[in-house]
Amino acid sequence: MALPDLDTSVGHSFGLEVDGITIKQISEVTGLKMEQDVIELKQNMADGKYVVKKLPGRMKAGEVVFTRGLTADNSFEKWVKDSRFGKMSSARKNGVVVVYDYEGQPIKRYKIMRAWPKALEIGTLKAGDTSVLTEKLTVTYEEMEVE
Repeated sequence: MALPDLDTSVGHSFGLEVDGITIKQISEVTGLKMEQDVIELKQNMADGKYVVKKLPGRMKAGEVVFTRGLTADNSFEKWVKDSRFGKMSSARKNGVVVVYDYEGQPIKRYKIMRAWPKALEIGTLKAGDTSVLTEKLTVTYEEMEVE
């Protein structure tokens, strides 16, 4: 029996939703990953053979990096400031990375929970350079799920 043909998505249209605000000016998202520990159970079987079984363990926290062109929007800076001064109750946020199809309809949502900014990096400032100035926000999260 053949599998049905499914269109694959092109990763050109995506955005970040945090606190009900959608930021679509993001040019790159890296590091979205769900991972968990592996537990090794070593035991002897009834016939005397030594075996190692692998069991799923605890989910691991992760980090994701959002890159966008530098704009007058200071939402990244405000978020970093809250975490930098220890206001973790307002710094920890749930967010969603949304991937859109060609018609602008959401096709996949990656929810990151209890996320807070770890670092904000501004691209290289160089006299005479004509490349786009970027800012990279590194966000650490405790849990991720696909909606």
